[in-house]
Amino acid sequence: MGLRDECGVAGIYGVPQSAHLAYYALTSLQHRGQESAGIAVSSGNSDERIKLYKGMGLVGEVFKSEHLDDLKGNIALGHVRYATAGGRTIENAQPFLNTYKFGSIALAHNGQLVNHTELRTLLEDSGCTFSSTSDSEVILKLIVRKFIEQGGKPGRTIEEHYDENKKLFETAIVETARLIKGSFALCIMTENMLIAVRDLNGIRPLCIGKAGDGYIVTSETCAIDAVNGTFIRDIAPGEIVFIDKNGLRSVQYDQPKKQTCIFEYVYFARPDSVIDGIPVQQARYKMGEVLARESKIAADVVIGVPDSGIGAAMGYARESGIPYVTGIVKNKYIGRTFIAPTQSERENLVFVKLNAIASDLVGKRVVVIDDSIVRGTTSRRLVQILRRAGAKEVHFRVSSPPVKFPCHLGIDTPSKGELISSTHELEEIRKEIGADSLAFISLEGMLEALGASDFCKGCFSGEYPV
Repeated sequence: MGLRDECGVAGIYGVPQSAHLAYYALTSLQHRGQESAGIAVSSGNSDERIKLYKGMGLVGEVFKSEHLDDLKGNIALGHVRYATAGGRTIENAQPFLNTYKFGSIALAHNGQLVNHTELRTLLEDSGCTFSSTSDSEVILKLIVRKFIEQGGKPGRTIEEHYDENKKLFETAIVETARLIKGSFALCIMTENMLIAVRDLNGIRPLCIGKAGDGYIVTSETCAIDAVNGTFIRDIAPGEIVFIDKNGLRSVQYDQPKKQTCIFEYVYFARPDSVIDGIPVQQARYKMGEVLARESKIAADVVIGVPDSGIGAAMGYARESGIPYVTGIVKNKYIGRTFIAPTQSERENLVFVKLNAIASDLVGKRVVVIDDSIVRGTTSRRLVQILRRAGAKEVHFRVSSPPVKFPCHLGIDTPSKGELISSTHELEEIRKEIGADSLAFISLEGMLEALGASDFCKGCFSGEYPV
């Protein structure tokens, strides 16, 4: 462990008390961001503007029943955030809402733009002002600017202009999607429309499902399950889906060049989600099987680091024939260690978050499976915990290749110097974390486990789609 994800988005259309469904969806996406949460709602009536409530903290901390009851409407847009571009302030919490003389637009963004500084400067030079430092607000301002450039005129709502000019708002969205570069899975809401946009590489996941008589758009399928919905399909890379009273309408704004972030399967996504047709838990299980074939070791038990290392540990145990035991328990009231933004916070949280079950480990040769080693913080502390519990030997196995390169597409690896595999050889890392042996799955083995190769692997190879 050691990476942090960026955000989770959820949009609800055509469902009474949509804010409540958005709340359930966001709660199921809490693993994707724990800094802030927000929900915007619309009644679907062009005469009423969008309402928004957001705050710092977990979904359950930000929203009480009175907040949800006050957010009346049948269209909702929700977001949970972990900062990638922009700081940890309420100003950067999402969704972003802008109310103009022609209507209201709310936007929720999962991902990170690589050209946001350039675009922000262009917008500021043309008179645009910003209320945050987030790259996501740049997208919102661009949509409005493109809408006006296409001929948008003052009026009550964007929808009225859309009905009158047919392709006006659609063109604004398409042109914005073509202009922004990087990773983006977007949910956009107007007074009576919900729009989903996925970047042409499909770096961040986005899917759509039925929810009652309406629809849900969200980062992961687990959120569709959380609202008792039915999965329809993934939003394709380079696709925009418009949802309104006439149903769904799809526009392919660019030729897809699928390069989904491979760490969605390794770590970020919930194990009960399915991303682009690949069940996450199944992928982790197969990674463990391949890892066992690639790095055999004589041992007595196999354990997995909760939660994302468990699937790979079960696969490793099955393939190797070494018994799987629980070995480690997690304090479920503590968030993921990478959610702690500073290094000192991460270091301290590991001991609070994880503890060993000594009866599973005393006198045993232990294989411990984790999803990744990024900074080495968790790995080093974990080995200490296992030895303190009486493990005779600790053999560390990792179900992803060494992370050697920083990510600029929505993951917290801001500098190469923070990545232990970029500055240390394998044996040096083993000594640093204090394990008796250390092995990573090969990139080829990882792709074998996934049964495909169309992923962004930049953190391993240094080659990025954008």
